[in-house]
Amino acid sequence: MQKTVTRVEIYDQPYNIAGDNDAEYVRRLADAVDGKMRQIARQARLADSLRVAILTAMNLADELETQRARIARLEQAVHERATACGAVLDRALSRVG
Repeated sequence: MQKTVTRVEIYDQPYNIAGDNDAEYVRRLADAVDGKMRQIARQARLADSLRVAILTAMNLADELETQRARIARLEQAVHERATACGAVLDRALSRVG
């Protein structure tokens, strides 16, 4: 697959993002990062773009870890239910056979 370059603006800075992703997808990501940076800058009353970027990265990393933990809990619940269903099915089949 050919790499595409998408021009975006994040926190008033232009970037050329190269990758395999669709340009619209890259723009949505850039818009999300820009929005998060602006939100954090307003809340923390910061003007230093490096500090805003670091706080944004920490915020996004926290969101990612929270979602990973949620997924792990859901996977565990699915595993437990599948195991319970398998046990019920095994008991039912043993009665038939």
